[in-house]
Formats: sequence, structure tokens, C-alpha cells
Amino acid sequence: MHEMSIVQALIEQVEAEVEKAGQGGRVIGLDLVVGRMSGVHVDSIRFACEILAPGTILEGSALRISEPAAYSECRACGARLAIDDLTMNCPRCGSGEIVIDGGRELLLQSIELEQTDSSAADGG
Repeated sequence: MHEMSIVQALIEQVEAEVEKAGQGGRVIGLDLVVGRMSGVHVDSIRFACEILAPGTILEGSALRISEPAAYSECRACGARLAIDDLTMNCPRCGSGEIVIDGGRELLLQSIELEQTDSSAADGG
């Protein structure tokens, strides 16, 4: 399952981004974009996070995943249709003159950190 190595790389990326930003607080949420044609299984990503997150920066964080669709754009009839599977022909007219657009994303979109209240530490 290559999703385990993807999640391991995700943990390393989040650690690097949080360190680079110089932010305190723990990670409470992540937003990922995993396109439907990326070859990455969302359920396997969730499972890999359950296995690998404990003891890391992602422990206890919420994982939110959006799954953008891919589109078939036909040069013959002009149709632009959402597709769930790789196709070689236009779903509308059957032409082989199509271009597949989108759905291949694998992206860490955002990291949500717990807010630290520095004014409380000042005594107010």
C-alpha cells in the first residue's frame, strides 16, 4: 500500500511547514486534496494516518479530504463531463478525441494549528 509512504511524507511535510512558519501550538486539522484519478485511495490514506499519526505532529488532528472529479473534454462535440473512471471515448458522442482534465491532484492544501493565547501568559 503506497498510501503509507504518502502519509509518512505528509507527516514530514507538515513538520517542515510548521517549523518554517515558526508557529506554536499543535496541529488540529489538515485539508488534503486527493483527485479521483490520482490512483490514491482515500480510505487507505485515512487508515495510514490512524497507524502513523500517533506520536507525531499529526496525532489527534482532524483529516479533511476533498476529492475533485476529473473531466472529459471532447474536441468533437464540445462536451465537458465529470468522469469517475479513465475513459478513452467521449461519454456523450463516443469520439476518441478527448482530453482528461483534473482529478489527478495530491495536495496538502492547509494546516490548521491550535490558537495559542499569548495575552493569557502576560497576566492580562
